[in-house]
Amino acid sequence: MDYRSKLRLFGLPLVTVRIGPQPDGALRGIARGWIALGDVAIGVLFRAGGAAVGAIAIGGVSLGLLSVGGLAIGLLAFGGGALGVWAAGGAAAAAQAALGGLAVAMDYALGGVAIAAHANDTAARAFFDGNVFFQAAHMLAQDAQWLLVLLIVPVLFQLYKRRR
Repeated sequence: MDYRSKLRLFGLPLVTVRIGPQPDGALRGIARGWIALGDVAIGVLFRAGGAAVGAIAIGGVSLGLLSVGGLAIGLLAFGGGALGVWAAGGAAAAAQAALGGLAVAMDYALGGVAIAAHANDTAARAFFDGNVFFQAAHMLAQDAQWLLVLLIVPVLFQLYKRRR
């Protein structure tokens, strides 16, 4: 699928979608726009793809202010591997606070193995209990199987398109 909206803002399309191979088998390339979806996506506001870079980035490898993915790097990072100022995931490393199976941070850490000035103590629990990002990350981690539903939608769309 290759789509670019006609509406442009500061030279970038509002929406760009570049997913899957072209009919000749070549890759579609990088999706660039304010909202970008693609195998590789670079967007200003939101981007999702195998590799995603932007303010809100969701992808296998993601880099953004709010980053979600297998490997998430950002100010607020949530993923299997998460690196940020605040990070939550299987293995989380952060400048201030980390939550995860392995949690390493300067100030607060909570997890199976936690390393920080306040690691698995009452100060750490109080910090995480009062923080919306970490509450949301904990909730998502508890119900992560539902995130798989999001992966099914593009697959079904591609199957539908091929049968047409």
